[in-house]
Amino acid sequence: MATTQAVNVLRYSALVAGLVYGVYRQSSITSTAKQAEANREYARQERLIQQAKAEWKKKTAPKETNAQNGGGSSTTYLTTYLTDTNAILLVITDPEDSRFDLEAYLKMKAGEN
Repeated sequence: MATTQAVNVLRYSALVAGLVYGVYRQSSITSTAKQAEANREYARQERLIQQAKAEWKKKTAPKETNAQNGGGSSTTYLTTYLTDTNAILLVITDPEDSRFDLEAYLKMKAGEN
């Protein structure tokens, strides 16, 4: 009888050791997978940030002017004037500039008279 008890103790000891090893192994696999997912997400966010920075630089970069193309002057003409409420406004007076505002220009000219 002593041998069957020893066999049962050995059997259950192996079972418990296997369960403990399985839990340990599963937790290490899960933590490795979580770390890999976190690294992938961080890399994705870095790529998005770099892409956004490149788009922002492209958007805010000064546009190529006629002087750089060998054409005319690249000077932007700004004029300041006082409105009825004593506010100082800057008006671009060069009609070739893409930021030229005809309404603001005409208000400025009407205020000079």
